[in-house]
Amino acid sequence: MRLNSKGQVTIPASLRERHGLREGDEVDVIEDGETLRIVRAVSSSSRTQRLVDRMRGRASSTLTADG
Repeated sequence: MRLNSKGQVTIPASLRERHGLREGDEVDVIEDGETLRIVRAVSSSSRTQRLVDRMRGRASSTLTADG
């Protein structure tokens, strides 16, 4: 793997599939002595819940549930 100008690397597809990593998943880079480890970020909420939380209160319609 090669580090790009933004400090990014691409995790090979075979490794992403094997470890269940999907687009949008959050990972942490942990320094372990002379080694860097990429680990799934521990999150208390699911990806779907984070999306709902971000969207909450953003509706701009004047419609109501009463029709």
